[in-house]
Amino acid sequence: MRVSGPLRSAAVAAFLATAFLLIASPQSFAQTSSEPAAEAAPMAAPGEGEVDVSTPDRKKTVAGAALNKIKDVAKQAGDILGRVPCLPPKGGAKSIGALPRVARKLADHRPVVIVAFGSSSTQGYGSTSPAFNYPNRLAAQLRRHYPGSDITVVNSGKGGEDAPEMMRRLKSTVLDAKPDLVIWQVGTNAILRNLDPADTGKLVDDGIRAIQTAGADIVLVDPQYAPRVNERGENAGKMIKALGRLAELRRVGIFPRFEVMKEWHEQQAIPFDKFVIADGLHMNDWGYACFAQLLGDGIIRSVDQIKLGTTAAPGEVTAYRPM
Repeated sequence: MRVSGPLRSAAVAAFLATAFLLIASPQSFAQTSSEPAAEAAPMAAPGEGEVDVSTPDRKKTVAGAALNKIKDVAKQAGDILGRVPCLPPKGGAKSIGALPRVARKLADHRPVVIVAFGSSSTQGYGSTSPAFNYPNRLAAQLRRHYPGSDITVVNSGKGGEDAPEMMRRLKSTVLDAKPDLVIWQVGTNAILRNLDPADTGKLVDDGIRAIQTAGADIVLVDPQYAPRVNERGENAGKMIKALGRLAELRRVGIFPRFEVMKEWHEQQAIPFDKFVIADGLHMNDWGYACFAQLLGDGIIRSVDQIKLGTTAAPGEVTAYRPM
């Protein structure tokens, strides 16, 4: 059966709209919220406030509205970094270390799976939409840079957790996904709970070994520079040093989020309320967007250098050091 042009366009639009809703659904990206779910409005009976249109026209109307929503979200995503420029760290960009598995797969045009592992910063608490959390922003950036590659970024963030809880679900939510790269954000909740950084380091070390045994590349992400973390400055300093030493010892990458965010505030004179929400802890849309962009830039540089043969072998990697 031949499908008319308008109906075919409506079907394509409906498919895109359905895909967007699936991507942004709470089941796909768990978002902590204290507000109860809104009750569904009762469906109007035929003739009660409902315009009688043909099925094709109805499909076009629904699909068109959904596509407009997608366009609005995309525009908002593009506008976020227009509010405040997202500048690279002063002194030049630094390598996050070699990512040989990711580079090899991208070079061979094979699918790449990245697991973003962590707590509420990974889950995206503080963002106004799942589209604006850092794993989704990172996925969009990498797909733009490598348009011929099938790149999947799995959000395995769970608010309130740190190394003890994360280690209990390492296999089920990280290793079972068979990742090529694990981006592990850890340490903030340990600081807030006054946990011993040495104990956290031991657990993270065990996790790194398990991830390396599985063959995946690793990038650690240290705690954020934010008022509530800074209140525990001594503990935060110990945690950041412990993670940095561990990354160097195990020759894995580390993105120094604390130092990057500190530069936003102290060197670029960006007020906290421009990148942290009112709780003084979690990043907002701009904070997540700039973090994702700088992290993505680092991944792209490391991968491209390996593909060009200009980066040291994995055993000779120098970790990304704080500025």
